Parts: sequence; structure tokens; C-alpha cells
Amino acid sequence: MALKSSWELALARTGGQSDKKLTDKQKAALAELDRVYTAKIAERELDLKPKIAAANAKGDAEAVQKLEEILRSEVAKLRAKLDDEKEKVRQGK
Repeated sequence: MALKSSWELALARTGGQSDKKLTDKQKAALAELDRVYTAKIAERELDLKPKIAAANAKGDAEAVQKLEEILRSEVAKLRAKLDDEKEKVRQGK
């Protein structure tokens, strides 16, 4: 099973209807959402990666695993929220 690209996922969400044009305002809102969520993800990484490195240096594999799972979970939540907000913008809500 091959992974789908973002474009393929978007087509699947829209039922293959990619002919709807976005307004300049929508494009700006989408770009702003990307910027904001990229910063939020980077912030979480900057907070947790040093903690992961410190736990790794101590040899605490359990803490490393727990912190990595927290990071993966939080990044996934932020990406899902970004996708939801982008879809709202695309739909004009």
C-alpha cells in the first residue's frame, strides 16, 4: 500500500473536484494558517527535542520513548487541526 500525496488526499476529500478556484483572501488565509501551524509545530519540537536528548544522554530509554510519543501525538494533533481549518477556509466558512 503506497502512501498518498497531499494532492491525492485533497482530491479524495473533495470527491475529485479540484476545479474550484480560491480567492486571494482564501489563499492568504491558507498561507497564514501554514505559517502559524508550522511555528506551533516548531515550538513543540524546540521544547521536547532537548528533553529527549537529555533523557537519551542519561540512558533513560523509557523517558525517551514517552517523550517521542508525546511529540508525535502533539504534531499529529496540530496537523489534523491545520487540515480542518484549511478545509473550512476552502469551503468559505
